[in-house]
Amino acid sequence: MHTTTTFLLALLTLWPVGPPPPDVVRGWHPPAGPYAPGHRGVDLAAPEGTTVLAPAAGTVTFAGPVGGRGAVTLTLSGTGTPPLRTTFTPVTPLVKPGDRVPAGTPLARVSPGTHCPRTCLHWGLLRDRTYLDPLRLLHRSPSRLLPLRR
Repeated sequence: MHTTTTFLLALLTLWPVGPPPPDVVRGWHPPAGPYAPGHRGVDLAAPEGTTVLAPAAGTVTFAGPVGGRGAVTLTLSGTGTPPLRTTFTPVTPLVKPGDRVPAGTPLARVSPGTHCPRTCLHWGLLRDRTYLDPLRLLHRSPSRLLPLRR
């Protein structure tokens, strides 16, 4: 894992939708190569109209249509060179390129036209052209077993 990503594990605490944390409808499956099949992000359960929040501070570097769907790209502040970028689709942007936003800022609303069985938010993470698992940005408590009560 890149050292900046390690630093972010303690920095980022926000899911882009919620609370409560959404269900992960489909997980991240990295492609074997740049043109190989895979799932280059995670799909989060989110009804149409759900507000998408900035998971960390950054600058909006894209807000508009991509392949007929709305998209927003947020370049995260202080994440090295090249910086980490998060992407969100399908959405209706509420921001414009150049906007600097703190964590928790509304970026967009989830719109229909998804590849999920029901409406969802596709959340991606990249460093340059390398796709990463966006769930690694979240500060999550370790799982632990609770006693079984009878």
